[in-house]
Amino acid sequence: MTDSGIPRLPVLDSTLGFLGDGYLFGTRRFDRVGGDAFRTRMMGRPVTITRGADAAEMFYSGGRFGRDRAMPTSVFHLLQDEGSVQSLSGHAHAHRKGMFQRALGEEDAVQAVGDFFERELLEAAAGWHGRVVLYDELVPVLTRTALRWVGVMPATVDIEQRGAELISMIDNAGTFGPANWAARARRKGTEAWAAELIETWRARGEGAEQGSIIAAIAHHADPEGNPLPTDVAAVELINVLRPVVAVARFIVFVAHALRRHPTEAERLREDDDAVLPFVQEVRRFYPFFPVIGGTARIPFSWHGESFAQGDWVMLDLYGTNHHPALWAEPERFRPERFASWAGDPYTLVPQGAGDADTGHRCPGERATIELMVRAARCLSRDIRYSIPEQDLRISLQRFPAIPESGFVIEDVTLP
Repeated sequence: MTDSGIPRLPVLDSTLGFLGDGYLFGTRRFDRVGGDAFRTRMMGRPVTITRGADAAEMFYSGGRFGRDRAMPTSVFHLLQDEGSVQSLSGHAHAHRKGMFQRALGEEDAVQAVGDFFERELLEAAAGWHGRVVLYDELVPVLTRTALRWVGVMPATVDIEQRGAELISMIDNAGTFGPANWAARARRKGTEAWAAELIETWRARGEGAEQGSIIAAIAHHADPEGNPLPTDVAAVELINVLRPVVAVARFIVFVAHALRRHPTEAERLREDDDAVLPFVQEVRRFYPFFPVIGGTARIPFSWHGESFAQGDWVMLDLYGTNHHPALWAEPERFRPERFASWAGDPYTLVPQGAGDADTGHRCPGERATIELMVRAARCLSRDIRYSIPEQDLRISLQRFPAIPESGFVIEDVTLP
């Protein structure tokens, strides 16, 4: 990268600072430099860290960035892995992303995942006795939901084992050392299982199970007409299952917000139109992904600053969602801000920014919102429970974040 006016932090390396400050790493340093971009080193590599709608548009539009060497190997192998759609760029990315958009983003698919989840949640809640940890109970619920959604019957799967493997990928994505190594080794078993499923669906032929997500992945061909290698198709199947299970965190945040804001909880019980703004504010306010990284595929300029091919850039997702220039009183939980929100794809960015059809924004975002909407309705209306004393603090130094207690509930009943 050529010299520019973007300020450089006066430290040799910011890795320890990032680990120490967690989700607030960017915000604290943007405040120090008085702007929305700064340069530093992470893990010994030069990096530019940015926030805001303008930075999000720069990062997600124009095909400027790819994902090669954009995140640590410890994170990449748990959350994406080699050959996945997020590791591709250009036409190859657009072609495979189109398959996911058709399979996951259509209205029927979004409604289906919501229906599956609501049924699984209410059936599970009917069997919750004594004190239960909501986060732990959501893992098998969402694992069964994800399997039904892709077209696999849960009765044919060891739910406890696969759910534990999928949530381990998420829980350990921000760890280093033995815990991360163990999760990556555990993932190998998930990949082998997913590969067997892919081979089973391929053996049935393209006429079988038409319309299912697993069939779409199993029979997808690259732009040259070649089927995906089995191991790559297995990775892509996991990349549908794992994000559904990851929504357990968002649902716990929904429960946390209902507990902390009883007036909002009462509003949800009485007004259907209040549910979506509440869910969007949960997505904005609570910590999910801290940052997203990209490496420049082409040289480009941004606000007069030159970036060279291969430059590493991070967009601060949490910092953008809490940017005071974008959100009035960003540290206050205010669902009403979304009642008249125009839907700017570069301001609310918990799962990335831009257009999901053409860029790297998560193709399952609509499904995530639907799962959270169903959870908010069930937890505010259909499932009655009490909340005992517990540690509900959420550390912003922990990746990924979760209430310390996992959110304990008791005395669960259904009307």
